[in-house]
Amino acid sequence: MNSLQYRCDGPEDAPVVVLGPSLGTTWHMWDRQIADLARDWRILRYDLPGHGGAPAHPADAVGELADRLLATLDGLGIQRFGYAGCSIGGAIGIDLALRHPHRVASLALVAASPRFGTADEFRQRGVVVRTNGLEPMARSAPENWFTGGFAAAQPAIVEWAVQMVRTTDPGCYIAACEALAAFDVRAELGRIGVPTLVLVGSEDQVTGPAEARTLVAGIPDARLALVPGASHLAPVEQPAAVTDLLVAHFAGSPQDTLSAIPVQQTAAAPVPAVSAPVVPVAEIAPAAPEPEVSGRPDPYEPGMKVRREVLGDAYVDAATAGADGFTADFQDLVTRYVWGEVWNREGLDRRTRSVITLTALVSGGQLDELAVHTRAALRNGLTPAEIKEILIHTAVYCGVPAANSAFAVVHAVIQEETTPRP
Repeated sequence: MNSLQYRCDGPEDAPVVVLGPSLGTTWHMWDRQIADLARDWRILRYDLPGHGGAPAHPADAVGELADRLLATLDGLGIQRFGYAGCSIGGAIGIDLALRHPHRVASLALVAASPRFGTADEFRQRGVVVRTNGLEPMARSAPENWFTGGFAAAQPAIVEWAVQMVRTTDPGCYIAACEALAAFDVRAELGRIGVPTLVLVGSEDQVTGPAEARTLVAGIPDARLALVPGASHLAPVEQPAAVTDLLVAHFAGSPQDTLSAIPVQQTAAAPVPAVSAPVVPVAEIAPAAPEPEVSGRPDPYEPGMKVRREVLGDAYVDAATAGADGFTADFQDLVTRYVWGEVWNREGLDRRTRSVITLTALVSGGQLDELAVHTRAALRNGLTPAEIKEILIHTAVYCGVPAANSAFAVVHAVIQEETTPRP
């Protein structure tokens, strides 16, 4: 099990609080909280794989990231801890609270959600990064992370944030997108049994107040705090407000103490100073009944899972929504046997299956399906350059006219899928 790059601050014998970063950031996103938090707690911050110079060992599931964090904590002898995480860092905290409730004393979820957008959005983001690198993500980071006023007033912080994204390993970023695409714990929130603070910037357009209220409604012992004048990276934009909320939350949660934690320091420059903080506004959400967890369809479910992962939710939803008494049995057959049986076999990986599928569709002249499976091939990890080579190869074995028609269809799909979306 690969451990995570980490840093510790604060008294060695103090209770432990772990701070988890957002996608595309490093542990330095929490720099402004450390001075106050480290007075009473031993603070452990970690980097996601391939972020902040950490080893580039991709993890494509939130549970895998949580397991790597636990392996890191186990190596330090840390058994019980408070946890605060931002965005994907919050998802890791939710996973820990669900699968390892005896380890988590208290939980703070910052700019988090039980489901981050749609799987299609995050897999398309992975396609863009695989084709264009991280520059499109770096350019869009300021508007996604900060309010317009803050970005205009703090250009040094904006540049610092952009550089965090640019220095991230693309493969690890894509894997993290896959992890968020698959993350959906809406039906499981009622099982979280630790005191939870749900903290969100009032101007967050990525995971905003609506997502925060969903968390509070589902977690039995949860409190909602709205931070005015903050967007997605509230700990950076309104550090004093976020710090005050975290201090108050963790001060009310007794934790086991820990001694002799080794410290790893870094030479990275601190985050630039920021303007005066605002006072947080907190509100208590009423308790909500525990959501019901429905049963899982038996043989149909694995096929539907693979079908959605490969073709995308939007396409599958359209195909299944249009099914009627005449076509429903065919849709069932496709889901069970094409996706549940053939695509789910272990003998070939999905990239290889995409290569075979594209070739077969060119040979058969199935141009509509070729467009669908070109999108699938990009999601399965094939690059535009590799798909071009497949089509050139088919010109020899399937015929130049067939390949010529295929090039027109595939080129249009690649242009659409690899162009960054606003």
